[in-house]
Formats: sequence, C-alpha cells, structure tokens
Amino acid sequence: MKIGIVYATVDGQTLKICTKIKEELVQLNNQVELYSVDDFNEEITNFDKFIIGSSIRYGVHHKKIIEFINTNKSKLDTTKTAFFSVNLVARKPEKNTPTTNPYVVKFFKTINWKPTLVEVFAGKLDYKKYPYFDRIMIQFIMWMTKGPTDKTVEIEYTNWNKVSEFGKTLHNL
Repeated sequence: MKIGIVYATVDGQTLKICTKIKEELVQLNNQVELYSVDDFNEEITNFDKFIIGSSIRYGVHHKKIIEFINTNKSKLDTTKTAFFSVNLVARKPEKNTPTTNPYVVKFFKTINWKPTLVEVFAGKLDYKKYPYFDRIMIQFIMWMTKGPTDKTVEIEYTNWNKVSEFGKTLHNL
C-alpha cells in the first residue's frame, strides 16, 4: 500500500506522532510518505490511503489543515482516509476518544468531511518551549482544567501504545 501522511504542528508533537505511525506502517510493508502541510505537492489520488494529523492551539485545529481539507475534500472522499487530533485535553481519560474530545467533536461539526477513521492523542506540555504569551495562556487554560501550571513542567501525555495500535488499524483499513 502507498500511504500519504500530511500534518501540521506547532510544537513538534504531531510530527513525532506521525513519525511513529509511519514506522508502524513501514514495518507492515507499506510505502509511506510523510509531508508537512506546507510541503505537500503530490496528488492525493496517488495514494491508497491518506492520513491527516493536526495539532490544536487555543481550541482550534491548525488553520492550514482546515484549508487543506476544504481544498481537497473531493479527492479525500475518493480514498480511505484517517484524521487524528493532538491536544492536551486528551490527557484526561474521559476526553481521549473522538466522540468525547470536545475539540474533535467541534471540528467535525464545522467541516464538511468524514474520514474513514478518526483518533485523538494527548500531546506534550512543555512550558519552557512556549513563547511568553503562549505560556501564560496555556498555564491559564491548565489552571482552569486542573492541570499542571508550574512553568518548569515538561510532561509527554502521548500514549505511544495507542499510537502504535492506530498505525496497525490504519494498515488494516
């Protein structure tokens, strides 16, 4: 199978997840090509399966991913597709599925596309990497959601077993 993966990331965790998914799929003898949404210049229809991954910042999926989906919807509809969201809200067990994650639910209410498979992964919290304004805003959001607010905190919430299983599921899609 020839599989394309397009992603948008702010802090790099979505790329890290895409790389793990690619590794899983390559181990299962798939040909996988990974692109930043900024660098994708192929034809979606040249792939047997197509995966899109997006980070979230301030409750919104990456603008370029939304534009990409809207621009390519008719082509995406002709192949097997998957979408995954990376966000810190998914660190909570009650909000780590596509049907319980508020950002994913909201996303699919505002976009006219239905992928074959949807998943959500918790991201990484790393206050030291954030610019000042982002750090203050994320600390405030974490305070409101009872998360860690210590500006020295670095926590990777991503469940790598879940990412690996997603890769295997994509192979069988």
